[in-house]
Amino acid sequence: MKIKIICVGKLKEKYFRDAIAEYQKRLSRFAKVELVQVPDEKAPERLSAAEQERVKETEGRAILNKIKDKEYVYVTAIKGQEKSSEEFAQELKELAIYGHSDVTFVIGGSLGTSPAVNQRADVLLSFGKLTMPHQLMRVVLIEQIYRCFMINSGSPYHK
Repeated sequence: MKIKIICVGKLKEKYFRDAIAEYQKRLSRFAKVELVQVPDEKAPERLSAAEQERVKETEGRAILNKIKDKEYVYVTAIKGQEKSSEEFAQELKELAIYGHSDVTFVIGGSLGTSPAVNQRADVLLSFGKLTMPHQLMRVVLIEQIYRCFMINSGSPYHK
């Protein structure tokens, strides 16, 4: 399986980069994992609704340019579907069985993702109603992907 994680903005904190590198290394026995960063739009703290949409649209175009037609796409979204780790693991297993070997995950910028990105998604995936920094979300997501593979391999890691 090939897994691509598309994120908006650069990861600045070394401790986040180290955590992601560790999970990437662990995942390498199960899948090829590619991390793709697209530029974030510079935006002041206070933006009008129109300015927020413009930022999301610009970031959205950059995200969509990194997604191929054949890829199965998950977009992280607060209003998406919540799944248990076991349900998520089963879903990834079934994707592989049914020929979806290219799976892409999208983490938008601080304002979220554009409607066009959400429409491209096969699944809007929520990690709960809590708001997390999108940089921390990268670590949470890659750990959960690793957890899925460990669950599917019968490992006690996830308990």
